[in-house]
Amino acid sequence: MNLGVLKEVAPGERRVALVPDVAGRLVKAGFVVGVEAGAGVAAACTDEAYRGAGAAVADRASVLTQADVVLAVQTPPPADAARLRAGAALITVFAPTSDAGLIRQLAAARITAFNLALLPRITRAQTMDVLSSQATVAGYKAVLLAASAAPRFLPMLVTAAGTLAPARVLVLGAGVAGLQAIATARRLGAVVSAFDVRPAVKEQVQSLGAVFLEMPLAEQAETAGGYAKELSADAHRREQEFLAAAVRDADIVITTAAIPGKRAPMLIPAAAVQGMKPGSIIVDLAAETGGNCELTEPGAEIVRQGVAILGPVNLPSTLPLHASQMYARNISAFLTHLTADGQLRLDFEDPIIRDTCMTHAGEVRQP
Repeated sequence: MNLGVLKEVAPGERRVALVPDVAGRLVKAGFVVGVEAGAGVAAACTDEAYRGAGAAVADRASVLTQADVVLAVQTPPPADAARLRAGAALITVFAPTSDAGLIRQLAAARITAFNLALLPRITRAQTMDVLSSQATVAGYKAVLLAASAAPRFLPMLVTAAGTLAPARVLVLGAGVAGLQAIATARRLGAVVSAFDVRPAVKEQVQSLGAVFLEMPLAEQAETAGGYAKELSADAHRREQEFLAAAVRDADIVITTAAIPGKRAPMLIPAAAVQGMKPGSIIVDLAAETGGNCELTEPGAEIVRQGVAILGPVNLPSTLPLHASQMYARNISAFLTHLTADGQLRLDFEDPIIRDTCMTHAGEVRQP
C-alpha cells in the first residue's frame, strides 16, 4: 500500500503528517511511503531524513497520483482532491467549518475520507486521538504566551528589592488543553485555580496542585462521552456571574472551554473584562470557534480597559516538531487499525471506523 504525505499549504501551518522515524516504522511494516519534497522542513524534518528512513521524496503531483492513502494535517485544497484516483483514501482533520462542497467532491470522486476529529472517546482510540495530542501543545504554549505578554513574573521572587508575589492564573475548562495549561503554569511558579462545569474533573485539577472552583449546577453538564455539554440559558447566566468574580482576582486567564460541534461558550462578557485589573492577560484558546471571551478577535492581540486579550489560532503549529511527532504517532496508530494485509479494512461495525468515515463508495456518511 502506497502512503502519500503532503506539504501543508494552509497559511501558517508548519506541521507535517508523518515524521521520519514514524515513516521508517511504516516502511518496515510493509508500506511504501512517498513524501512531497520539503513537506517536513518547517518541522525540522529534512528530505534526507525521510530518504534515510526508506521513504521516497517526490513532487506533489506524483505523491497525489500514486498514493493509495494520503495523510495530511489539514484537508488539502479542492485542486489536490481532484488529483486523487478513485478508490484512494484520505486521512486528515476536517475543520468544523470545512466546505461542504469539498466533502461532496470527495464523495463524487469515490474517495474514502476519514476525519480524525470525529474519533470516539473510547479506550481503544486513545493512541489515535489527535485532538488530545494537539491540545496538549496548545495548553502549554498558551501559558508561555501569557507569561511573555504579562507585565509581571509568574513565580514568587525574593530579591534584594523585596519580595514579589506570584501571579494568579485562572484556567477555564479542564480538558486536555486546560490540564496542560494548569501543569505548565504551576511549573512556572504561579498560583493556579481552575473551573469546569464537569464535577468529575475536580480530582484531576487538584492532583496538579490547583484549586478547583465549584459552582453548584442543578443539571447534567457532561455528555456520556465525557465532554462538556451546552448549559441551559439560566445556568449559563449564573456561570457567567460566578466567573466574573473569579476573573477579577486573576492576573492571567487561560480559556479552553469548548462544546463539540458548536460555538464555544461565551464565559467572559465584556462587562467582566471591565472588572479585571489593568495589566491582566486573557489567552482565549477557543478563538477559532467563537471565543470564550466576548471581546476576543481570532488571530489578534487587543487591549481593552488595560486588559490584553490574545486570540491565538493554530497554536500547535507554533511548536511544529513535537506537534508533528505526536500527530504522526496518532495517525500511524489509526492507519494500522484501518489496514490489514496491505488493504483497507472497513468494518463499519467498529465505532472507530464508523464514526470517522466522512465519505465512502460515492456517499457522504457524516453530515
